[in-house]
Amino acid sequence: MNCNTYDYIVIGTGPAGAVAAKILSDDRRNSVLLLEAGENNDNDMPIRNSTFAPVLQTQFFPQYFWQGEGTPQEEVNNRTFRWTGGRLLGGGSSVNRQLYVRPTPAVLRRWQNLLGPLWSPEEATERLKELERYNGMTDNPEARGFRGRLDVRQAPVNPSAMARKIVLAIEQATGFREVLDYNNPDTPIGPFSRNQYTQMPNGMRESSSTAFLSPDVIDSEGFGVNGRRLRLLTEATALQILFSDRTATGVRFLLEGHCFIAEARKRIVVCAGFKSPKLLMLSGIGPANELRAADIPVIYDNPNVGRHLANHTIIAANFSTNPNDPPVPPKDPNAHLVAGAFLPSPVQGTDPRLREIQIEPFVSNGVLVVGISPVQPRSRGRVVIQSDDPLKIELGDEEFLDNPTDMQLLKDTFRIYIKNIAAKLSAIDPKYKLLSPTVDIIDNDAKLDSFIRQNLNLTFHEMSTLRMARSAADGVTNFRGEVFGVSNLVVADNSIIPFVVDGNTQASAYLIGLTVARQILQQDRYDN
Repeated sequence: MNCNTYDYIVIGTGPAGAVAAKILSDDRRNSVLLLEAGENNDNDMPIRNSTFAPVLQTQFFPQYFWQGEGTPQEEVNNRTFRWTGGRLLGGGSSVNRQLYVRPTPAVLRRWQNLLGPLWSPEEATERLKELERYNGMTDNPEARGFRGRLDVRQAPVNPSAMARKIVLAIEQATGFREVLDYNNPDTPIGPFSRNQYTQMPNGMRESSSTAFLSPDVIDSEGFGVNGRRLRLLTEATALQILFSDRTATGVRFLLEGHCFIAEARKRIVVCAGFKSPKLLMLSGIGPANELRAADIPVIYDNPNVGRHLANHTIIAANFSTNPNDPPVPPKDPNAHLVAGAFLPSPVQGTDPRLREIQIEPFVSNGVLVVGISPVQPRSRGRVVIQSDDPLKIELGDEEFLDNPTDMQLLKDTFRIYIKNIAAKLSAIDPKYKLLSPTVDIIDNDAKLDSFIRQNLNLTFHEMSTLRMARSAADGVTNFRGEVFGVSNLVVADNSIIPFVVDGNTQASAYLIGLTVARQILQQDRYDN
């Protein structure tokens, strides 16, 4: 059944998709269809109320997530992990922990060297400023945005006693001084007592839906307002991109149990996040031998589709606390992380200006949990489809610790950073003691190896499965997100990240959505 024709079809309403749909429809001459597989849950208490953000990451809410489990991970005792993401309006931005972390100039410089000036730190900073409405302190106001649509709240205003003790311990243990604004491009390294969250000034969640699909953009029935030719369909799962020869012409999707086809005059923009490589493969773009084995006609043979999967892992060091120290100010429970730090590799001789470790302390059941996340992992996995059935889950193989460098960095982090932080923190307040892993485990290589393999966990920061490159020999999309080998098909989400970002990934998705949408409009004006 045909469901009308639009200039653009955008698949997914996460940070990239919502931004892209708004930008494309800002020109009232353009008609845009926006497809979202999930529902609009913006008014649900677990989504609206930021105090639920940590719970959404640790407990499974089937009404808000794709259901799935990844393949057993050989290097972490064949354990399996959730293979999932947000399946609702706003995508991952509606269920994440709300941390807003820009990619650093060091990462963006690598993008620029590969892809050109569009992705330079200077250009990226200007676009991020355009997106942000920053509510916090900074020592570089020229680098922050204060009039954008996306509320970013630095919190708490007055850090807790626990936060001050942790930051002081990290300062003493590492030699890096506290930074005021870790999203200032000039201060990417150091501990901090205030995190930055995608939250409104009152602490409620800010998602791509609330920021870019708000009532001044789209009404409650899913129609654009004030002359905007935007149509949003929820509960609409994209099944396949349709082609005429090698030109993308439409999308087949499932809507409330019925199959529809929508056609696109200009472009189809895929913003489906970790689901994007599966959609391309189901549509005939990917490794030819795998597509043929799944009875999928090959539109374009590209072995890079679904490869180069990167993700940030996380592992915890647990501490006892002083029960008299509240983790966050009682007046601001939405500031759910106690403090934080971005640190370089602890090994001497490495570059002290490059982020390698992210530290995220929070309190759970009276225990101080210090999350340790290597933000430049070397291990790479892949995504593979099982058949031509679009409703059958794809196989997500993250290959955690496949590269021995990742294990070595974790061991060095425990032996140098965590051990020293624990000693300094205990000296500041003896009630703070390292509970797990104990020092005897840290000092024993075999025991530490076993501890890491048993306790390593994942984040939901999947990247690079359709990465940007100079040619199809090395990637799937060009510097504008255009898919190699076909016409009128663009990808704009974290799957096109060419080099892993060194922190939480939602800011990168917003940046990619805005950048690619602007390039689409520029190219289409030029072509016309």
